[in-house]
Amino acid sequence: MYTDILINATSYENRIALVENGNLREFHLERVSEKGLIGNIYLGRVVRVLPGIDAAFVDVGLDRTGFLYVDEALYIFAENFQRLPLGHKLRSIPPPHLSAAPAINEILREGQEILVQIAKEPIGSKGARLTCNITLPCRNLVFMPLTDHIGISRKIEDEVTRQQLRDKIEVLRPPGTGFIMRTVAENIGNEALEADMEFLLLLWDEILTKAQKSPAPCLIYKDLDIILRSVRDFFTEDINELVIDNHEVYEQLLSYAKTFAPQLQDKITFYESDLPLFERYGVEADINSALDKKVWLRSGGYIIIEPTEALTVIDVNTGRYVGASDLAETIFKTNMEAVREIARQLRLRNLGGIIIIDFIDMDNEQHREELYTAFQEAMRNDKSKVNILKLSEFGLVQMTRKRLSESLIQTMCEPCLYCGGDGFIKSRRTICHEIFRKISRDSRKIGGSHVTIKVHPHIAEMLLNEESYTIELLEQKTEKRFTIIPVPDMHIKRYDVIWNE
Repeated sequence: MYTDILINATSYENRIALVENGNLREFHLERVSEKGLIGNIYLGRVVRVLPGIDAAFVDVGLDRTGFLYVDEALYIFAENFQRLPLGHKLRSIPPPHLSAAPAINEILREGQEILVQIAKEPIGSKGARLTCNITLPCRNLVFMPLTDHIGISRKIEDEVTRQQLRDKIEVLRPPGTGFIMRTVAENIGNEALEADMEFLLLLWDEILTKAQKSPAPCLIYKDLDIILRSVRDFFTEDINELVIDNHEVYEQLLSYAKTFAPQLQDKITFYESDLPLFERYGVEADINSALDKKVWLRSGGYIIIEPTEALTVIDVNTGRYVGASDLAETIFKTNMEAVREIARQLRLRNLGGIIIIDFIDMDNEQHREELYTAFQEAMRNDKSKVNILKLSEFGLVQMTRKRLSESLIQTMCEPCLYCGGDGFIKSRRTICHEIFRKISRDSRKIGGSHVTIKVHPHIAEMLLNEESYTIELLEQKTEKRFTIIPVPDMHIKRYDVIWNE
C-alpha cells in the first residue's frame, strides 16, 4: 500500500488530501478567514463557575466562551487561586485540605486568570472545549509540562522497543516533566531526541514568559498552520510522496523537513502543470461526492449517510445488486463491502459522536461475527478514538468516534436558505392552498374588485395550470378578478396578496 500527501495551497485556503492506493482517505481544509484553533494556548479569564455540572466558562477572546470541565482544570490548581509565578511547578494533585476529587468551585473563581489550550474546536452553537493540561507537539515528541509521565505511542507494539524508548526519555528529560514518544520516533537517535526536547522546553519557557506579561484574555501561542501540521503529523517514512502546488510553500516545507526530518526531503515534490493538482489525482470529484447523502458501492448496493443534531445514521441497502447465488450470500457480500466504505467515509467526512449503522439483517451468526470483526479491522487505521459495540438483534452497530473539529459538511456547506437545514419545504400545492384560504378569509372584510397575487414562478405555474379550476371557482365565490404575477427573486414559500379597487 502506498500513500501520497497532496497539498493545494492558495491565498484563500489550504487543502490537504491523503490518498491511499489512489483512493481519497482523509481531507483537511483550512480557510484564511476560518483558521483552526486546536492546539492554540490562551490566557483566559473565568467568567462563570457552575458547580451543578462541575464546569466553568472561560473567556479566551473568541466569539463564544470556552467550556472547561473540572477534570481538565485540576492542572492549574494553586493555593489562593493566584496566577502562578514564572517557573512555578503546576500541580494536578489538590492540597490536603481539599477532598480527593475537588469540585470546580474549589479550584476556580470568577475573574481568575488561567492558561488554557483549545482541545476541541467550537462546533455549531457550542463553544470550544478547553483544557489546562497543556501539550506541545513536535516531530518526534509531545511535551506535557504539567505532568510527570512518560508515554509511548500505542502503534509501537514491541515491548522491548517500548522499554528502550522509555529509558531514553527518562535519561534526557528534566525532573517532573512529561513526554510522549510519537510513532515516527521509533528508531530515533539520542541526538535528534535531545534536540526536539530542548526545542520544546525553550518553547514552554517562552509561553510562560508571555503569559506573565500579557493581559487576559489573549492568545499566547498559536499552533502551526494546517500545512506544517500535516507534515509534522502525517509525513513519515511510509509516505510515498508529498506533492505541493505552491512554490513558496514548497520552499517552506523543504526548510522544515531539513530541520526536523532531513531523510524525507527527497519525497517532497513541486507540482507544476496547467491541470490543477486535485483534478490530476481525481481528488476533486471525491471531495464533491463526500457531500452527498448516497454513496454507491461497486457491487451496485449503496449506503445512505444522514447526520442529525444528536447522532449520525448510516443505512445499508442492496440497491441494484442481486447477487449470483442465494439471498443470504447477497446480503452478506453487500454488508461486507459496505463495512470498508463506511470506515472510509467516517474518516473522509470527519463524522463523530454517536453513530448508528443499520446493516441489512443477517440470520447467520457466523456472518454477523465476520462482519463485526471486519468492521473493527477497517477502523484500525483511523487515528480518532473509536468504540464499536457488537451487532444488536436488529442488525444495528452502535459506535462512537471522537471528533475534534467540524465535519466536512459543516465546514463546506451551510443550511439551505429555503428549508433552514430541515431537508424539506412545503409543497407547491400546500402553498397554493394557503393562498386560497387567505383570500377566502379576507374577502369578507376587504373591499375591492381585483386581487393581485405575487408568488414565486413555480407557484405561479401551478396556480395557472393544475389549480386553474380552483382559481375560477374562487373568483366566482368572491366576485373578484385575480391577477397572478411571478416574481423570480421571491422565496418559494413567500407570497403577497394585494387587494385593489
